[in-house]
Amino acid sequence: MPVFVPDPSTVCTSAGADDLAACRAAIRAGSKSFFAASMLLPPRVRSSAYGLYAFCRLSDDAVDETGGDRAAALARLERRLTAALAGRPANHPADRALAEVLARHAIPEALPRALLEGFAWDIEGRRYDTLSDLAAYAARVAGAVGAMMTLVMGVRDADALARACGLGVAMQFTNIARDVGEDARTGRLYLPRDWLDAAGLDADAFLSEPRLSPGLKRVVADLLTAADGLYARAEPGIAALPLSCRPAIRAAGTIYAQIGRAVEENGLDSITRRARVSGAHKAGLLARAALPKRRASGLSAPPLPETAFLVEAVMHHPIPAARRPPPWWDVSGQVVRVLDLIEVLEERDAFRRSAPS
Repeated sequence: MPVFVPDPSTVCTSAGADDLAACRAAIRAGSKSFFAASMLLPPRVRSSAYGLYAFCRLSDDAVDETGGDRAAALARLERRLTAALAGRPANHPADRALAEVLARHAIPEALPRALLEGFAWDIEGRRYDTLSDLAAYAARVAGAVGAMMTLVMGVRDADALARACGLGVAMQFTNIARDVGEDARTGRLYLPRDWLDAAGLDADAFLSEPRLSPGLKRVVADLLTAADGLYARAEPGIAALPLSCRPAIRAAGTIYAQIGRAVEENGLDSITRRARVSGAHKAGLLARAALPKRRASGLSAPPLPETAFLVEAVMHHPIPAARRPPPWWDVSGQVVRVLDLIEVLEERDAFRRSAPS
């Protein structure tokens, strides 16, 4: 698989060490699962991943704030993205880091725009009649991030991008299954309307009083099943990534899939309980993700119809001439980092258990 290596002369260099440190702090606070998986990335990829995630986190937080004008917040984000794309980012670490990432990795405008379009759908309070409609939303808020991460790792192959977008959709389905009650209490409902109808659930009545029921359990279980199918479809795409990047992406997918298992262990109760994966369990998953895997078949399967526009945007985006890729990363070094991370996570869990409540 050829790896795209950017020409340094085309790269925006406005983001400094302090900006990258701020982005790293944002990801550590915003997503413990993503941060843990990112520890397996080689440093050259990890710094770009932090910059990309920091803007995603900033965008999500800006439009999620209650009590403010969310439409105005989104409009400001649109302007900030436009400035970053033009190489004139706003005076904020996430903006400067994003501008560098977009230029360094030749990321087409359609991908970050898709992310903000998904946020716009949230602001509208859009509901989704079918699983396909929900997948279209997930393609924007998560599939686009998967595509951008693939470009950050230097891969522009259409099949690999299709699998990455599908992995993003799977992760978003898992998030939705886990957060049904939390979303409902803020007036949001993502579960497909036709599934709710088949389960005898009225969407408006559920939002007014979110309650666990056998019908809701079936809907959550079906959404987790759909996610599991997409996790399996994503595996061949992970094998198409540079060897140095596979453990981190496999770890991210495995940890999110395990969240689905935790939902099941909670009796499919996403109303009164929040599924969690312990630090020690994550550490074990990270360790297994670093082990070599047999290449899976199915890389050339077509993209999900809902994510095809993301793949096409990359395929039609001009890039500088590809240069010779660097050597593969030392996998033994990955394992050492995993073992260090296991120790840190286990110590943190032990501290939490011993701390007074």
